[in-house]
Amino acid sequence: MTSSTAAEIIYPESDGLPLADNTIQFRFITTIVGGIAGMYKDNPNVFVAGDLFWYPKHRQPWVKQAPDVMVVFGRPQGDRRSYKQWEEDNIPPQVVFEIASPSNTITELEVTKLEFYSEYGAQEYYVYDPDTGRLKGWLRQGEVLTPIEVMEGWISPQLGVRFEKEGKELQIYRPDGERFATYVEIIEQKEQEATARQQAEQERDLIAKQQQEAIPRLLKMGLTAEQISDALSLPLEVVEKLRNLDV
Repeated sequence: MTSSTAAEIIYPESDGLPLADNTIQFRFITTIVGGIAGMYKDNPNVFVAGDLFWYPKHRQPWVKQAPDVMVVFGRPQGDRRSYKQWEEDNIPPQVVFEIASPSNTITELEVTKLEFYSEYGAQEYYVYDPDTGRLKGWLRQGEVLTPIEVMEGWISPQLGVRFEKEGKELQIYRPDGERFATYVEIIEQKEQEATARQQAEQERDLIAKQQQEAIPRLLKMGLTAEQISDALSLPLEVVEKLRNLDV
């Protein structure tokens, strides 16, 4: 094949379909992408993406899939228009997720895509259906992906995350035990932390004010600066400074 012919090969960056069919699917995709990306934010050689075309074969643009989530160890972070494996040291995504929507069929997810991910080198493949709570996984054994018998409580060998369900709802936990949170949950948590910090600062300011107001009274009662320092748990120099100001 000549270079001019090779240059004409087009690797589409979109199939014209939306990232997700509904808000539930979108929420799970973004939560998983964000959770995994957050785990590896300080590791420059872990690439995490959502709904990105993966082309495993050079000059064969028809051989492709766009996993809802994919994780590649050994490749740098950064934006890509697609994942062309031959441009990535021929490293395939090691972990892939599919979040089912009403338009997906079991055959599509558990046969067609499973065969693709098995053939082209994925080490782990997970499928979750938010509508039914169905959670399945496959782990590479030799040349093929084989079913994981029990998914609840399963810990990903590659990621170290733990899979659990609350009712039908998938919950994924980091190795440190922290649950993957949605964007809204993260914002709420930050707001709660900010409120708690503000309240703590107000309480500290109030205590400091009360202590300062108590010093003149205690001096008039005949207590020494050392005694006041011990009683109020204040540094002696603070008590002496306030005593001098009062004088």
